Amino acid sequence: MPSVEQTQPLISHLLELRSRLLRALIAVLIVFLGLIYFANNIYEFVSAPLVERLPQGATMIATDVASPFFTPLKLTLIASIFIAVPFILYQVWAFVAPGLYKHERRLIMPLLFSSSLLFYCGVAFAYFVVFPLVFGFFTAISLGGVEFATDISSYLDFVLALFLAFGIAFEVPVAIILLCWTGATNPKSLSEKRPYIIVGAFVVGMMLTPPDIISQTLLAVPMCLLFEVGLFFARFYANSSARQN
Repeated sequence: MPSVEQTQPLISHLLELRSRLLRALIAVLIVFLGLIYFANNIYEFVSAPLVERLPQGATMIATDVASPFFTPLKLTLIASIFIAVPFILYQVWAFVAPGLYKHERRLIMPLLFSSSLLFYCGVAFAYFVVFPLVFGFFTAISLGGVEFATDISSYLDFVLALFLAFGIAFEVPVAIILLCWTGATNPKSLSEKRPYIIVGAFVVGMMLTPPDIISQTLLAVPMCLLFEVGLFFARFYANSSARQN
């Protein structure tokens, strides 16, 4: 039976975890309340890459009665989470930091910052580069006699999936650094496996994007480039870990 001394640290850790989770949820709620007034504007901004490329006279449609109300709110909630990502990651950092050595805390802080930045870069790349090309391709190949009309809920699900796919894909450098830092692998081994990783990037692009070669390539190529970036910086983290050991 665990002693009181053994039980108290566990309880304190659970209370600390609850406190960090509540702070993260409150941050998301505050951002959501601040954006809710602009919910329709946010949806118009996100839908612009498709609306601007619709055929003459075509519009987006709502097949459900409540879609015009709930769809912008859903997007606003997701946007609130995206915006609060740095604060959420900081709460994760504050929870695990006391259990880390000083040199580990010094190395992890840049990773948290870069992971947020890379996620936003992935979302921005999807919106400004991928969406115009993909929607231009889809609207250009519409069948004759078939009116192009996209449901607003279906469109939101589609773009959120792409946002998430590109946001996660752009985290490749952070994943490589963590793998090398923890000793799961090393930069030399990863560089030797480069051909397989390139093939894997195109397979991931095929699975995470719509079935068109444009979006698949636009996801795979940045992943390959980011792999090289992660490989470069992983050498510093691997050397630092080796010196500490």
